[in-house]
Amino acid sequence: MQIHDLPYPDPGVPDARSGPRFLWWLGRNQLGGQLRALAWGLLHFASVAALPFCVGLAVQAVVDGSGARLAAAGGLLALACAGNALGDTFLHRAAVTNWITAAARVQQLLARKAARLGSALTRRVAAGEVVAVSTGDVEKIGWFVEAVSRFTAAACTVVLVCIALLLYEPALGIVVAAGLPALALAVLPLLPRATRRADAQREKAGRATELASDTVAGLRVLRGIGGEELFLDRYRRASQEVRHAAVRSARMWSLISAVQVLLPGLLLIAVVWYGVHLARQGRITVGQLVTVYSSVMVLTYPLRHFEEIAMAYSFSRPSAMRAARVLSLERTTDTGGSRPAGIPSGDLHDPATGLRAPAGLMTAVVCGDPDAAGHLAERLGGHPSEPGTPVLLGGVPLDELPLDSARTAVLVQDKDPVLLSGSLRDLLDVPASGGVTAREALAAAQCEDVLDALAQASATAGDPMDVRITERGRSLSGGQRQRLALARSLITDPPVLVLDEPTSAVDSHTEARIAGGLRGLRSGRTTVVFTSSPLLLDRADRVVLIHEGRVEAVGAHQDLVRTEPRYRSVVTRDTDEERFAQGPPGHGGAPRGAPAGGPADDEATLRGAFEDIDAIEEIEETA
Repeated sequence: MQIHDLPYPDPGVPDARSGPRFLWWLGRNQLGGQLRALAWGLLHFASVAALPFCVGLAVQAVVDGSGARLAAAGGLLALACAGNALGDTFLHRAAVTNWITAAARVQQLLARKAARLGSALTRRVAAGEVVAVSTGDVEKIGWFVEAVSRFTAAACTVVLVCIALLLYEPALGIVVAAGLPALALAVLPLLPRATRRADAQREKAGRATELASDTVAGLRVLRGIGGEELFLDRYRRASQEVRHAAVRSARMWSLISAVQVLLPGLLLIAVVWYGVHLARQGRITVGQLVTVYSSVMVLTYPLRHFEEIAMAYSFSRPSAMRAARVLSLERTTDTGGSRPAGIPSGDLHDPATGLRAPAGLMTAVVCGDPDAAGHLAERLGGHPSEPGTPVLLGGVPLDELPLDSARTAVLVQDKDPVLLSGSLRDLLDVPASGGVTAREALAAAQCEDVLDALAQASATAGDPMDVRITERGRSLSGGQRQRLALARSLITDPPVLVLDEPTSAVDSHTEARIAGGLRGLRSGRTTVVFTSSPLLLDRADRVVLIHEGRVEAVGAHQDLVRTEPRYRSVVTRDTDEERFAQGPPGHGGAPRGAPAGGPADDEATLRGAFEDIDAIEEIEETA
C-alpha cells in the first residue's frame, strides 16, 4: 500500500481485544511495507557499520605503504557511502509510508466504527476521548508500527557486527560482543517505571482533552449559569497535572538517554585501553585497533533505536488501548442483514411498549420521563441501548434488515442534533429521496430568519447557503440550530421520521408555524414526534401517552386533555398541589396554560419561574 493508494478499500477487521494485540494486528497487515523498510534498513545500517572496516583497511595500507590496498579501501569506502545514502533515502521513504498508512488505517477503522454506532458512540465513550484517539493517539500508533522495522534492522546489524568483530579480531571482538548486549539491555530495568509515567501522562492528557472539549461544547450554558470561570479553573488544574506528569516522564526518559550515552562511552574506553595494550604487545595491528574503535563508535547509532522502540511502545501502548476500547464497541442489536436489502412499508410497531405508529400518519408520543422518551426514540430507529424485542416496520424486525436499509427506512433526530462545520449548502447536502427540496424544508422548519442572520453575518457571501457554519453550529442560537437540523431531516424525506423534542428551543409562535409546516410537508409519510407541546400535539393525527414503559392512552389531543388526568398533568405541566387546589376537572379549576387567565395562572407562572431559578442554582452548586 502506497500513500497515493489511500484510503484502503477495506481496512479490515481489527483485533481489539487489547492494545498490544491491536498493535500486532496492525503490523501483520502491513507486512509488505515492514519488509521493504527492513531491507532498506539493513542496507543503510550495514553500510554505516562497514565504514570502520574500510577506514581500518586504509590506515593499515598507509602504515604498510601499499598503494593498491589503499585504492581498494577507498573503493570500498565509496561503495559503503553509496549504500548508506541509498539505504537511508529509501528507508526514510518506507518508514514514512508505514507511519502514514498505519495512521490512515486506524482513522478509517474509527470512522467506520463511528458511522456504524452513530449517536450511540458519544453516549458510550466521552467525546473528548474520541477526539484524542482520532488525533494524537493515531500518530503515536503509527510511530510504533513504522519504528519496528527500523529497530529490527538495527538489532540485526548489531548482531552481524559482533560476529564480524569476533572473526576479524577475536581478542577485542570478545570485549565488544560481551559489552553490546549489556548496553542494549541496561535500560530494561528503567522501562517499567518510564512506561508507567508515560501512561499517567497520557491518561491525564486525555482527561484534560475531554474536559476542554466538554467545556467548549457547553460554553453557552456555562456562561448562562455563571460557571465559565469555575470550569476554566478546573481546566487550569488539569493542565498543570499534565505538565507535572510530562516533566516526571521526561526525567525518566532523560535518564534512559543518559545511560545510552554513558555506557557506550565506558565500553569505548575499555576497548581503547585493551586495544592499546594488545598493540604494544604486537598482537594486533594499528589498522585493527582503528577498525574496532571505529566500529564501537558507529554502533552507538543503531543502539539508539533500542531506546526509540522502547519510547514508541511506551507511548503507543496506552494509545492503542484507547483505540481498541473504541473499536471493540458493538451495536446492542446488530442488523446482520438476514433479509435481502429493501425497505419495508407499513406500521411502525414497538412490541415492548405497545406503541404503534400507523403508516402515513403523524403520531405524537407523550412521555413524562424525557430519558424514557429518548430511549424509546432510539428503539424505534433500531438503535436500542440494551437488547430486547426488536421494533417492527411493516411486520419486519428492523434487526433483520441490513444496516443501510434500516437507516434509510427510519431516521431518528435526537434532542441534541449535531451540525457539522461547513457551509449551509454542505449541511443540507444529505442522502435524500429528491421529493423535498432545500427551499421547502427550510420553509417548513421556519428558517427564514436564520438565512437572514447568516446573510448579515457574512458580507462576502452573496447567497446565505454559502455562509460557513462553525463547528457544531456554535455561532447559532439553540433554536436556530434546532430548526436547521429539522430542515436537514426533512430534506432526507425518509419513509419513517422520528423526532425527539424538535421544537424545545423555539418560541411558541415559531413552534406553531413549524407544526403546520411539518404536518404539510410530511403528509402521507409516517412521522413520530416525541413532544409535550400542545401546539404540536394538536396537529397530530393521533396522540399516544406512555407511562412506565407502556401505552396508557391513545386519542386526539383535546380528548386526552379532558379525559386523562396524567396526560393533562404532563402536557400542561401541572403540579400535584395545583391539581389539588383546582379540584377535579369540571369543578371550577382550570389547568395551567388553559385560556382562562387570572391570579391562579399568574401565581402558577411565578411558581414555575422560581422553580427554574432553583434548578439553575442547584446546577451551579453541583458544578
